[in-house]
Amino acid sequence: MIIKSKPLPPRTFRFLTWLLAGFFNRLCNKIIIDDVPIKPGHSYLLMCNHFSFWDGFWAGYLCKKVFFKKDGMQRLYIMSVKKQMEKNTWLRYMGSFSVDPGKRSITESFEYAAEMLSQPGNLLMFFPQGNLESIYVREMQFDEGLYEIVTRIKGNCQLIWCSNFIEYFESIFPTTYASMLDCGTNNDFDFETLKQKVNEHHRASMEKNVRYTINPFK
Repeated sequence: MIIKSKPLPPRTFRFLTWLLAGFFNRLCNKIIIDDVPIKPGHSYLLMCNHFSFWDGFWAGYLCKKVFFKKDGMQRLYIMSVKKQMEKNTWLRYMGSFSVDPGKRSITESFEYAAEMLSQPGNLLMFFPQGNLESIYVREMQFDEGLYEIVTRIKGNCQLIWCSNFIEYFESIFPTTYASMLDCGTNNDFDFETLKQKVNEHHRASMEKNVRYTINPFK
């Protein structure tokens, strides 16, 4: 049985993300967001590369800056590993619901996620890699959970990918880059095409925002 979420009311979400924005603005040298137009009257599936403890908090910041609008996002949901939710019960009240990989209840988690995304104004934060990986991974390996969720959605859901990178360079504070890609909607969803587009976008974003030397040796 899954642990269902109790998402924050819009007014509380607005206040907490205002505090969160202040924290990130003090923490970072610069924050650069290359966003995409948000479709009104839709739900939203925001997918990001998964590389740190801060990913969920960063997602909240992005939601405030990009998605939280009158005709856009109103409530945030996050799929979290059940063991983590059992250790940190407060996650439930921040919009998290549980998934238990390898257990029979995983289907219930997919159905719950799709149910939330069938309602306009809901946003699900989702990490399709399924595991924490280096920020500099150049090829995203997508878990099948994405397919299981999207194909169950009833209604209109906008699918958005965001490649996040952090660099310091000459500053003692990091510069954070968020580069978004509009992946269409659940109505024109093709899993293989989406994976190809995301990986092309991710590599292009890395080349644009990260300074590195190409090794001439193979």
